[in-house]
Amino acid sequence: MLCQSMANPTASLAVGAAAVLAGCTFTLSGCATLRSMFSSGRPAPWSTELGPAQAGSAPIPPDAEALGHFLKAEIAVNQGDQEVAMEEYERAVEADPDTALLRSRLAMLYVRANRLQDAMEQVRQSVVLEPENAQARILLAGILSAGGDDDAAVREYQNVLQLDPTNQEAHLFLGALYGKQGQYELAVGTLERLTRMNPTSFLGYYYLGRVHAAARNYPTAEKAFDQALKLNPHSEMVLLDMAMLYEARNEPDRAIEIYQRILRSEPQSAAVRRRLGGLYVGQRKLDEALSQFRELEKLESDPQETRVKIGLIYYEKGDFDRAATEFTLVLAAEPGNDRVRYYLGSVYSELKDYPRALDAFERVPSSSDFYGDACVRMGFIYQKQGKLDQAIDAVRRGLDTRPDSSDLAGLLASMYREKGDLSKAIDLMRGLIAKDPNNDKYRFTLGALYDEAKDKNACIEEMRRAIEINPNNAPALNYLGYTYAEMGTHLEEAESLIQRALAIDPNDGYYVDSLGWVYFQRGQYPAAVEQLERAVELTGEDPTIVEHLADAYRETGRWREALNLYQSALSRTKEPEQADRLKGKIRAIESTRSSSTERES
Repeated sequence: MLCQSMANPTASLAVGAAAVLAGCTFTLSGCATLRSMFSSGRPAPWSTELGPAQAGSAPIPPDAEALGHFLKAEIAVNQGDQEVAMEEYERAVEADPDTALLRSRLAMLYVRANRLQDAMEQVRQSVVLEPENAQARILLAGILSAGGDDDAAVREYQNVLQLDPTNQEAHLFLGALYGKQGQYELAVGTLERLTRMNPTSFLGYYYLGRVHAAARNYPTAEKAFDQALKLNPHSEMVLLDMAMLYEARNEPDRAIEIYQRILRSEPQSAAVRRRLGGLYVGQRKLDEALSQFRELEKLESDPQETRVKIGLIYYEKGDFDRAATEFTLVLAAEPGNDRVRYYLGSVYSELKDYPRALDAFERVPSSSDFYGDACVRMGFIYQKQGKLDQAIDAVRRGLDTRPDSSDLAGLLASMYREKGDLSKAIDLMRGLIAKDPNNDKYRFTLGALYDEAKDKNACIEEMRRAIEINPNNAPALNYLGYTYAEMGTHLEEAESLIQRALAIDPNDGYYVDSLGWVYFQRGQYPAAVEQLERAVELTGEDPTIVEHLADAYRETGRWREALNLYQSALSRTKEPEQADRLKGKIRAIESTRSSSTERES
């Protein structure tokens, strides 16, 4: 009865698998820069910056045939079927070529399919049909910029600002483009208009700082970054740029202080650790360090990087369609950007468009810093699809790039367990323990695997070791106590172990069940009933716990209630061994009741 005592074996075996994603600097869900803005439960400082454009909002298509295709396309988009969505929008445009909305939506899908020429044609037609549609013009400008025509993109952003002088996306993109072209005065003027118009524009101040830094106006850049940090004190991207600014000003101590500040919240940030290491080396070998500081060219205002940041914001806000559009436009301009390729795969994963997600992850080269994370993401997708062999292969590839990653090894062990290959799962956990012998969580997981492999002695040994390392490891205390209860041995020690677990977590229904089972094994059936009834209330119809209570009812003569609970457990269990056992108990009660009825007659 492993499942009841382990509570959640897959979660335990993963050994913090979620941290593989959440802990990596470049994963979307783990980006401290954005996560910190949402953690307080309050709106982010820029929460009103990137809403849908109000000007020129088109109505739904009036043509009946077009409307039908439009609705089918929207359903397909919601279901993550981009191919069907594209086909339906093409039919809608064919049926009603004069509705700008249809052409804009089709253009967005073409962008995501990397069909930029087709997207350009559709969005240009949309703008002709509805010249005041600011959002269509922003999309057109993005496509032009991705294709290298920055001058035309600038004109389009200027057109947007003539139509809608308050459009903040246009200000941001236009300012970034001016910065790229070296027109720093125009860039500063554009971004300062944005911050005057919206003094809470986090991105406005952030990109203003980047433009000033690119122009080597370091004191002014610092002031702009300070304003951005007032709006979001934990923004990693602002802190990182400010630290690089201090490097450029030859203030290594201040840069080190900020890098250390970032690492307190993002300890696995490889980029920060590299720069911090370079600074430490630089304090001893100045000439060699200066060569590394040439990377400060990254401070130049880059419109594609602006688009990446905005794509990340859309991602964090849950607007995955717009995030996908932004990332695809970046890749059109920078096909070798493996970081954005990884981001795009993550967005498609959220949209449940798994074929495109897998394609994006597969394109991340093995030399990339994102390769390991991409492999993990592929592993999770294959696991969701029930393709365990492919999931294991993907995670193994990730582990090859990070052979010392305990998170990846733990995740791989959980996948081998799910596949039923316990020997490989056990070998992986042994390897982790060899590297970290005093890790009580690893010991607990290995013990549970031994239990599932029917090696009780090894299970008990590992659980005892986990408790020696950490006397407050409640799952291990309960597991060992329940194991003894199941074996019918060491029942006094079993009760003591479980009581220690309950002292740590008195409302854990599985621990309460374990105590009830100890009483049952001692023959203290009324006490067992009391504990097991409470365990059922706490856990909510767990089939093993329900079976335990039915056993206790049976021993106290409550046959009808026992029969009902056995039948209830049988309807819920997914374990063939338990199902056979329950059927036998049901037959025994029904047979006893039948014999009793015959004697009475």
